[in-house]
Amino acid sequence: MEHKIIIKDLSDIDRAAGQFLQEIGDNTLLAFFAPMGAGKTTFTSAICRQLGVDADAVSSPTFAIVNEYRTGAGDPMFHFDFYRITKTAEALDIGFYDYVDSGCICVMEWPENIEDILPEETLKITITVNPDQSRTVSWTD
Repeated sequence: MEHKIIIKDLSDIDRAAGQFLQEIGDNTLLAFFAPMGAGKTTFTSAICRQLGVDADAVSSPTFAIVNEYRTGAGDPMFHFDFYRITKTAEALDIGFYDYVDSGCICVMEWPENIEDILPEETLKITITVNPDQSRTVSWTD
């Protein structure tokens, strides 16, 4: 089934993140495919807010590669940025499979850099920038 959520503008992003979380069900491995500037980190921040993560804790893990947050329920959540990863071995060196096998929510930016090791159950989500600067978040399950 194909899913699409339109984010009209930044004032609409929290609503969209809430709808997204409702529609993805029990999926915990979330891979966001989108060009630079499309809003991957911004949408991840909105998802975190919906899950009760302390807003001050959320930042792009570009240099750290992975950030760990705690949801409002106290559950760990992992946010990856694979932009700087050039070899699959680099992702494996940080313990990638330990994270994705944990059962915790794992949000991944730039997953195309490690696509060959993404688990089969990974939900592949695309963010598209529309001509009017709105965004479309889409995936198939």
